Amino acid sequence: MELAVFQELTEEITLECFYMTESQQEEKVIQLIDLHHFVECYGSPIKILSYIQHPINIIHENGFKKGILFYDLKHSGPFDWNAFEEFKRRNHLKEIWFVFVEEDSVSDTMRHTDFIAENSLEIFYDKIFVFNFFQSVIKPLK
Repeated sequence: MELAVFQELTEEITLECFYMTESQQEEKVIQLIDLHHFVECYGSPIKILSYIQHPINIIHENGFKKGILFYDLKHSGPFDWNAFEEFKRRNHLKEIWFVFVEEDSVSDTMRHTDFIAENSLEIFYDKIFVFNFFQSVIKPLK
């Protein structure tokens, strides 16, 4: 992502999310960075439709609206997974993807598969990926 685009989007978050705390705005900027880099690395064209109002980013891929939730096992808090199913219906999304974001290289995905099983993610998410941010690698888990 070019610096000018990043600055413009960061300013948009600051203006649109004025009600958020500084920490929440920082999380939203991280979400935006993850989203843009994921789109750059993904194998097919994706158009970003919405990312500000919800943790799930709305995209357009292969003629369908889809949602993407980024999750960092080290830093993310718990979510109400059922609420995301309602979000999917309300926004007419064909799919919702769950993406683990990792900074380090991941050869063993056992902790990811354990987390998926413990939270029954396969029920709520159509695709599950591990995204190594710095290596720009997306690995499907489901």
